[in-house]
Amino acid sequence: MIGRRQSKSLLKGGCLRITFPPDPGVNAWARENLCPPFKSPNVLDLKVSLLRFSRILFSALFVLLASLSTHAQTKITIDHNTGAAINPEFRFKSVPSPSRSDAATNARVMIVDGEADPNGAGVAALTDGLLPNSDDQPRRNFFVTAGSGGARVLMDLGHTIEVAQINSYSWHPSARAPQLYRVWASDGSDPKFNAQPKANIDPRSCGWKIVATVDTRSSDESKDVGQFGVSVTDASGSIGKFRYLLFDCYVTEVADDFGNTFYSEIDVVARN
Repeated sequence: MIGRRQSKSLLKGGCLRITFPPDPGVNAWARENLCPPFKSPNVLDLKVSLLRFSRILFSALFVLLASLSTHAQTKITIDHNTGAAINPEFRFKSVPSPSRSDAATNARVMIVDGEADPNGAGVAALTDGLLPNSDDQPRRNFFVTAGSGGARVLMDLGHTIEVAQINSYSWHPSARAPQLYRVWASDGSDPKFNAQPKANIDPRSCGWKIVATVDTRSSDESKDVGQFGVSVTDASGSIGKFRYLLFDCYVTEVADDFGNTFYSEIDVVARN
């Protein structure tokens, strides 16, 4: 379940963002629990409100702890092109442009939990090297079906490699531009390894380790448009030796059914 609320804090430039982990029917849950219709309170309503608050607090703490457990040296670089800076080659200030010959080019990609929007290109768009040439081109992007709560996507590189970078790219004129996801990795050697854990299974319980939690959203939704490029790296030059990557793709907003990001490409760069 994913939602957004802000309160004064010393974090994130004065704002603490609460993000909820994914769950089927996130939009319906958010409308019910975050935006309930007004009615006169009674004792039962107060009990329900306390229960809802406890669920929100638990979810927020879950994401916070997961973020803190990310490898201490992992670096997340975020670039954002808007206006005249937007270009069809996805050139950014710091994040490298998408590659047509990275380690993910021939990877097997599948949805473990969730559903691709039939108007999009499906998961093939993540590794085909074909980029959109306009800001609203569904057939050149992968995105989750409208009204859903996100998806869990598996990428099998075919064999274990030393990963230097995980780069992701998106482009859209509104709420589908920002990226909000968590990436896990595994070499598949754990005896308990589960290559396709459903969304209600904690990957840490079946042979996965968290690599990074990516969130390119700002405090001003109106500015979260255009192209985003993200590069996940490590100060040592190696994120680790892995065969499998697992992406938990979350909705960026719950005000309507169209908060699922237009992902144009995901590159995996092997260490030389």
